[in-house]
Amino acid sequence: MEDQVLAARKTAPEATDRRIRARNKKAILDAAITIFREKGYDGTSIAEIAAAAGLPKANVYYYFQNKETIYQTIVGDLIGEWDKALAHLTGDREPADAIAGYIRAKLDFSRRHTAQSQMFANEAVHGGRFLTRRDRAHMLAITREKASVFEDWMKAGKMRRLDPMHLFIMLWASTQYYADFEVLAGVALSTRRLRPADYERAAETIVGIILRGCGIMPAT
Repeated sequence: MEDQVLAARKTAPEATDRRIRARNKKAILDAAITIFREKGYDGTSIAEIAAAAGLPKANVYYYFQNKETIYQTIVGDLIGEWDKALAHLTGDREPADAIAGYIRAKLDFSRRHTAQSQMFANEAVHGGRFLTRRDRAHMLAITREKASVFEDWMKAGKMRRLDPMHLFIMLWASTQYYADFEVLAGVALSTRRLRPADYERAAETIVGIILRGCGIMPAT
């Protein structure tokens, strides 16, 4: 019993430290996303990130080696979220359910992480300077992997023949537009800020158009 008490006393501070580290890292990344989106990589300083996060500058350097590390961490996290959305596209699912799940997952990420999506769009517009060779290779590999799922559905007669890579580009454009060009989407929808209902209507519209264009009957 005494050993258990001693172990609990030792574990409690460690758990507290983990929570503090996780909270501080999140504060730094959240602050950095906002500033990077507004000022770009070159216009952002560690001091600004620290001030926005409510932490001493030394704390930022404790968690991240430099500004580039922070930036690449954000980009890596976003690519990871896109990978989770792609997990919907598996050959054991029916195309209608799989494609609809992917579209909804992409739109949901755009809605919940608009600033991060806009930051990445700004990175892409400026040539993808901080997209590493490894990032590019990973994105291409997983897209090709999922394109093979489309190919299998085509061979099975479950969808009409088309170019999977161009289909992906169309899917990315339609699902990311609502975040990356939120102002323009808001103008079209006569609202200053997109609401969850706007994203739901977008999902219904995009899913319907994409499925019919692929020759797939939408699921009821």
